[in-house]
Amino acid sequence: MAATSPTTVTRALLTGGMIAGPLYIGVGLVEGLTRRGFSFLHHDLSVLANGSLGWIHSMLLVVSGLLTVAGAVGMRNVIRGRKGGTWGPLLLGVYGLGLVGAGFFKADPAKGFPPGTAADAHAVSTAGLLHFVSGGVGFIGLIAACFVLAKYFKAAGDGAWRTFSICTGVFYFLAFFGIAMGSQQNGAALATVIIAFTAAVILGWAWVTATLGRLKKGAA
Repeated sequence: MAATSPTTVTRALLTGGMIAGPLYIGVGLVEGLTRRGFSFLHHDLSVLANGSLGWIHSMLLVVSGLLTVAGAVGMRNVIRGRKGGTWGPLLLGVYGLGLVGAGFFKADPAKGFPPGTAADAHAVSTAGLLHFVSGGVGFIGLIAACFVLAKYFKAAGDGAWRTFSICTGVFYFLAFFGIAMGSQQNGAALATVIIAFTAAVILGWAWVTATLGRLKKGAA
């Protein structure tokens, strides 16, 4: 068998990273719509790791994270030696590893999910704390990657992609801050921060997928 060329490997790595977002959003949507007691207006997707089917979401986080790490390696192969070529891929890799950690450490049951959990449950287990820390580190990695890659696109003369990267980073930061500060709210306030964070997650994954797809052209 002939050896696989670096270009082919890089394209495969970038493709893996591009799959991560649609996989996470697609499976998460199906989970949220089919798991009894779950509400997109009251629960973060992470609580889906609880219950008899919780292993599905835990595996989703791990697989999505590993695919993102693969995409980060592919990104490094494409932009290495250019502005942002070191820290951009590294920070995206941190995001992927954060997802893996969040998959290994299960979020605590909350706000009546899974069924049988008290609506006002606030207990924080060691695993729940490590889940929060892993996810938080990962989210910060993604936010920072957006700003670093904005510098790469600026140096490349691509103003539109630079703006896309900055806007994604700013919105994700605000939504992450909102969910961190307002997760214990109820009613409309809780729904607002959860919707905003969900929108940020979708935008963040869209940015990852689109950015890796754009860089993939450079690996052709």
